[in-house]
Amino acid sequence: MNILYLHQYFNTPSMPGSTRSYEFARRLVSRGDTIHMVTSDWQGLAPSRFSIEKGIYVYWLPVSYANRMSITQRILIFIKYIWYTLKVGSKLKYDLVVASSTPLSVALPALWFKYKNKVPLVFEVRDLWPQLPIAVGAIKSPLLIWLACKLEKMVYQASQQVVLLSEGMHAELLKNGVPNKKLSTITNLSDIEHFNVASEEGQRFRQNFSWLTNQPLVVYTGAFGRINGLSYLIEMALEIKKLNQDVRFLLVGDGYERDQLSHLAEKYGILNKTLFFINYLPKDQMPALLSAATVTTSFFIDLPEMQNNSANKFFDALAAGRPIMINYGGWQADLLCETKAGLVVPADDPRTAAEQLNTLISDQTDLRKMATASKQLASRFDVETCFKLFAKSIDTAYDIHQSNIS
Repeated sequence: MNILYLHQYFNTPSMPGSTRSYEFARRLVSRGDTIHMVTSDWQGLAPSRFSIEKGIYVYWLPVSYANRMSITQRILIFIKYIWYTLKVGSKLKYDLVVASSTPLSVALPALWFKYKNKVPLVFEVRDLWPQLPIAVGAIKSPLLIWLACKLEKMVYQASQQVVLLSEGMHAELLKNGVPNKKLSTITNLSDIEHFNVASEEGQRFRQNFSWLTNQPLVVYTGAFGRINGLSYLIEMALEIKKLNQDVRFLLVGDGYERDQLSHLAEKYGILNKTLFFINYLPKDQMPALLSAATVTTSFFIDLPEMQNNSANKFFDALAAGRPIMINYGGWQADLLCETKAGLVVPADDPRTAAEQLNTLISDQTDLRKMATASKQLASRFDVETCFKLFAKSIDTAYDIHQSNIS
């Protein structure tokens, strides 16, 4: 099958960020499909305007993107990507379209290609747009909200299959009238094979930093966006310093609030003392980082809409067999409470969170139990298991389309 795969933020393992589309696409190639991936060189790391990655034909739009950008800048980039996708896609032959959102604007070229060439569409929903940007106030115009909701409804109706990254998203779409037969829940991936590294990898990572020897290390990886609310982590680091001065915090990434967070840590007297920042690491360096971690974290501001998220950092932590601490409710919190693979701390109480974290870090037996539970939980979200579900969605969409036209 020839597949046109639209994903604005596609990454290879040599780049920072999610490699979900890469892992799925290369496995589709292995089973005999031809994949044309239309994406953007949003990090400025692409080898050229066109490259072949593990058999995937990748077309890179040379345009940068960052969490720090304003809404206006982001919209302009979305428009550029739509134009580029239409330009590239019009020259390709394909039997099926896969479109991965966010952003929701990818639905526009996906719908165009579906109807123009009369092919089936598989639409992947990574976050519930436009509900999420509406909830955080990123979209305020009543007209834009109406248009976004209209587009969302159109793409669900047009898709033969809709792939969702959590059961919460699944429930929301059912509530909004999308037929269950269209929906497949395929979470983000725990790449156990690549994250299961020797402890020496973590020790070598620690040796890169003079401030880190054998101290407990709490790690956050990913975006420093407004939606992540990482001032919570800075506050917690301040509180834990009063309890245990050995604990170190490492924030790995970048984003809109990077400077604000740095200034807050400096104000509290913990910047470059017990709390440190480094830039994003490529995906293939993440196993060593997480091997060095004592506890990993995932944070969001207290919004009900965020409880359906499927954060990559959560699944990477499981794959690495590391306890994970989160400050939000929902299905991930339920999993951690059920399996004892991590710690769920209050959404609005960094002091209590610091106390809970310090209690855990001080108990090596509990840490080992959590690490074991984390690794066991990862097997539910293994890459191969998730890929089989993804491939089934693609084949189902193609078969449904064929039966409708015959």
